[in-house]
Amino acid sequence: MTDPLLAHATEYGRMYARSTSEQFSVPSITTVIGQQPHGLDGWFGYMGASSLAKDPLLADCLGSPAKIRQAVNRASKAAETYRDDAARRGDRVHSYCEQVALRALGRPHAMKETRAALAENGEEAFAIRFDEWWELYDVEPIAPEITVWNKSVGYAGTLDLVARINGRICLIDYKTKGTTRDGTVKALDDKVVMQLVAGMKAEESLVDPVAGEWEAWKYGEAPLLLAVAIGETEVRPVRANPDVLKHHWWKFCALRRVWELSADTVAAGTALLPVAPPPSVQVRSA
Repeated sequence: MTDPLLAHATEYGRMYARSTSEQFSVPSITTVIGQQPHGLDGWFGYMGASSLAKDPLLADCLGSPAKIRQAVNRASKAAETYRDDAARRGDRVHSYCEQVALRALGRPHAMKETRAALAENGEEAFAIRFDEWWELYDVEPIAPEITVWNKSVGYAGTLDLVARINGRICLIDYKTKGTTRDGTVKALDDKVVMQLVAGMKAEESLVDPVAGEWEAWKYGEAPLLLAVAIGETEVRPVRANPDVLKHHWWKFCALRRVWELSADTVAAGTALLPVAPPPSVQVRSA
């Protein structure tokens, strides 16, 4: 996956600049959506307990407090390790999908290399399933990895793909997903609708990141919003329900305001200050 040239990691989350010579000024779409709280305590606990139970060194730890602490420490990092591994896998799959689109457009690509990277990690099934979906839906790519900007609300982001399918303009977001016990790809989170509608509501798209050249957004007029779950056993596309888009847009705008207030709060300074005992108490103590 091509890392957008104008995106920057900051203490306020991922942010975008207007050109490579300017400072970042607005949050990314995913940073805004990330303001929504996530209840992951149960998942973190499960991952830790599962990792500890499967630890091959667990039997050797019995009777040794030091070794038990080491095993617990390894287990405590299980969720973080799983998350990081999944993120790297997602990057490899996204990179391959991007190269498929570039090849179809007759542009320079690294499809062979990205396919090999998946194979090296035992993930080539994702590419096979994606190729099947691409051909079955007769995808006609228009713009892969296109960066967009909304000045009115104040955000930017990079869309995975703008394409034409069966004559309809589609804004597409890929999600790499695991497989359920029955062999189907895991369901997508409804948050993807916010991501897609934010892309649809863009006002500009990037032309030249170095010069900071932008043009009016061409694909915001009633496109089909597709979230594509890519798994090892299947690829399952789903469309955002047009009847609910306005609600997800309003929610996104509210989360954008939450991000701004959070950033203002951080910039305001230290929230808690030490308190010394009253002077009279100090005198009596002396």
